[in-house]
Amino acid sequence: MDKVFQNIKGKQKMRNIKENIELYLIMLPVLIHIFIFLYIPMYGIVIGFQNYLPGSPFIAFDGSVEWVGLRHIIYFVKSIYFTRILGNTVFLSLQLLVFGFWVPITFSILLNELKNGFFKKIVQTGSYLPHFISTVVVAGMVISFISTDGILNKLIVFLGGEKKDFLVDPKYFPSIYTMTNIWKTFGWSTILYLSHIAAINPNLYEAAKIDGANRFHRMWYVTLPSLLPSIDMLFIFAVGGLLNSNSQLILLIYNPALYKKADVIGTFLYRSGIAGGQFSYGTAVGLFMTIINFTLLYSANAITRKRSENALW
Repeated sequence: MDKVFQNIKGKQKMRNIKENIELYLIMLPVLIHIFIFLYIPMYGIVIGFQNYLPGSPFIAFDGSVEWVGLRHIIYFVKSIYFTRILGNTVFLSLQLLVFGFWVPITFSILLNELKNGFFKKIVQTGSYLPHFISTVVVAGMVISFISTDGILNKLIVFLGGEKKDFLVDPKYFPSIYTMTNIWKTFGWSTILYLSHIAAINPNLYEAAKIDGANRFHRMWYVTLPSLLPSIDMLFIFAVGGLLNSNSQLILLIYNPALYKKADVIGTFLYRSGIAGGQFSYGTAVGLFMTIINFTLLYSANAITRKRSENALW
């Protein structure tokens, strides 16, 4: 009997493969891309546990590779830069999470309430456009706007204030960084929420309307609860990426005068690992922060799973 059941299961698996062969073929290029560019490079993690020199083999047992274990990670944790770098990274990410996470949610709900289809499309398209602007261009725009002769300072002078040197005063950098990231990303993030809103059963709105619910009540008691699964998923990813600040934007905007507030893990890795040629040190620090990110991701997923059934696993 066991052999009969195994044969039946085997035939069912073959039938499922034949029925979904087109889907598997569509997925194949993506899986190949992920394997080549995400999994194969993980082989290079080993240099974080050795004193690697360019041109040397990654793994060798003839004495040509100097293994140092966790020395680089311990050195980073004990360094004078650790507190500043970790503090800046967490602060900037938390500020962006607090002030930016709810923006696409609110925007998508309000955009869904617009009745004028033409105006709705214009607003929707306009909110998407910043996503397609290169980070280099965005950084150039920001520097131009906040420079001493920029639009922002001209507006301040026009209103009776004094010019401020935003580019060298560290206290302004967190706000500049947060507002720039929100402006660039919130429109694109609304796509997921709008697609989820479009899948809500219209009968729920009709029932709420019959019960006397006004537009605000329908948004609060119908639309928002329906978005909770998507909100939970994106929140988990946001917490899991808490140490992944937008290093590219920071590198293009900041200068040594802003290191006090702008120097984050990504910029430190660039200076020490790439520009400084300390490849082993940079790899070890990056691996250490990745482990912390995974721990945050796992914790956020566990908390979300206890609070609701919406979790990654």
